[in-house]
Amino acid sequence: MCGISGWVDYERDLQQARGTAQAMVDTMACRGPDAEGLWLSPHAALGHRRLAIIDIEGGRQPMIAEEDGRPIAVLTYSGEAYNFHELRDELKQRGHRFRTSSDTEVVLEAYLEWGEDFVTRLNGMYAFAIWDTRREELLLVRDRMGIKPLYYYPTPTGVLFGSEPKAILANPLARPVVDADGLRELLAFVKTPENAVFRGMYEVRPGQIVRIRREGLSKRRYWQLESREHTDDLETTVRTVRDLLDDIVTRQLISDVPLCTLLSGGLDSSVVTALAARALEGQDKVRSFSVDFTGYAENFQPDEMRDTPDTPYVHDLVRHVGSEHADIILESADLMDPAVRDAVLRARDLPIGIGDMDTSLYLLFKAIRSHSTVALSGESADEVFGGYRWFHDPEAVNSGTFPWLAGVGLAGHTSRGHFLEEHLLRKLDIPAYRADSYQQALAEVPRLSGETGLERRMREVSYLHLTRFVQILLDRKDRMSMAVGLEVRVPFCDHRLVDYVFNAPWSMKTFDGREKSLLRAAAGDVLPVSVRDRVKSPYPSTQDPSYEEALRAETARLLDGGGFAAESLVDTAKVRAILAEPLAATSLQGPRAALEGLLQFNTWLEDYGTRIVV
Repeated sequence: MCGISGWVDYERDLQQARGTAQAMVDTMACRGPDAEGLWLSPHAALGHRRLAIIDIEGGRQPMIAEEDGRPIAVLTYSGEAYNFHELRDELKQRGHRFRTSSDTEVVLEAYLEWGEDFVTRLNGMYAFAIWDTRREELLLVRDRMGIKPLYYYPTPTGVLFGSEPKAILANPLARPVVDADGLRELLAFVKTPENAVFRGMYEVRPGQIVRIRREGLSKRRYWQLESREHTDDLETTVRTVRDLLDDIVTRQLISDVPLCTLLSGGLDSSVVTALAARALEGQDKVRSFSVDFTGYAENFQPDEMRDTPDTPYVHDLVRHVGSEHADIILESADLMDPAVRDAVLRARDLPIGIGDMDTSLYLLFKAIRSHSTVALSGESADEVFGGYRWFHDPEAVNSGTFPWLAGVGLAGHTSRGHFLEEHLLRKLDIPAYRADSYQQALAEVPRLSGETGLERRMREVSYLHLTRFVQILLDRKDRMSMAVGLEVRVPFCDHRLVDYVFNAPWSMKTFDGREKSLLRAAAGDVLPVSVRDRVKSPYPSTQDPSYEEALRAETARLLDGGGFAAESLVDTAKVRAILAEPLAATSLQGPRAALEGLLQFNTWLEDYGTRIVV
């Protein structure tokens, strides 16, 4: 796992722009603390920061393929190709010779053998750029599910690119300007494909190739969800899901550095941990980590999203599989530490966080990084198997908008921007933006001939989650983990599993009357009964009232001081009214969410020098 950056310009000599190219690379230091590289040519500069996972010595980048002593293709690569052993063997049979044992070299040689179509052969998570010196052509490629991020910024004579916006913004050709649509995207909680918020910047869409030539830029999708009739019966479907999971987890345990799992005590992370323990049996104990807050389990109060604390279920699973486990315990003071909150915002590049749930995830990953470099996560199982509560709430399913907005009470509201001036909110018209985005997403859904009623609707709901909602969570996971140099792998995002389960009928996904029926049936045998039967519970959020009290105090100081960066955009009377409301310890809406949003928005304007143009 790494950070990449680069610059293509067909009208200038980039060999004379080392300082700027190096500044772009330097922004990716957190993603790659182990090594760095910069390759310059007249019209292309490719940079790399490395987190060494496979072939510690041999996998340095940018990696160059030569012919007759001259470079013909240069690769800067982030991610993992889990099937690189098979590809390497096939390429050897075709005459390719390898200098290293890294998956990076396999990717580069595969490009030379099969051209850009080689991406259809990859199984993994990746974002990379290949500069073909023979054609003076750049390819930007992102994995099928969008696990790894990749952004680009077209210029009149080329393009800038990077793993994160900050790499692009380090180049004077790009400016941190946000227009009305960018601000709408910040507030809407919908994740529009390719929208990168900053004006002129774009995100490579999952499963997409962006090609830059002297003649201009073009894009094509090499993978997307397709609808097919599911002909397997229930028994075969359950067995196939299990076979896929066994293969996926085993593949993703490959690492030359210490590896662990993220364990919440829920079904998803417990399945990953249990299957990892089985795959490692006779070798090592699987190492697992969980997050908790001081006094959380003892003083837990059920809320609208969480019925139970995680810790008792975590410990049940640990005893069941015999993992080497550690609970990471956080204090409320840790969550309010200004340095930590600044680090979280810097990792995100945008004020789109979810308050303490981002901060605690960052601190969890930071603690894990002192023990392990790679972690397996249960992320995305809810999107694949239909685990969220709103999947099973007819009112949310039929709300006429993205179900997660209805499911957490955000439909028609602007909770993220509740602190903004009313005239600005009317001008932005977030409900209309959400409605337009929703219709665009529905228009993309691959239809199955003859499918009607609930099955048709649930295919739509699944598609919305697998192409929109999952992107919000994958980006969060990537940014928080890579900010501390931790690689997080997501087995449930393997495209073979996603494709197979997407086409299983909804009646099969809920055959036992519960959420995630297929997953529970496929892997329930490796879990203790308590975990197997546990109701879905989201990532924890602190319930300590002192956290919200600290937010209120900081907000009051901001207002009383005056002259803050966001002042012209904020309705201060509205914010003071929020401060007068009773404490309401909820992380997604209400006073706490509005205050977290305001404080982060203001810091973002200050630190990034962002200019809002509406």
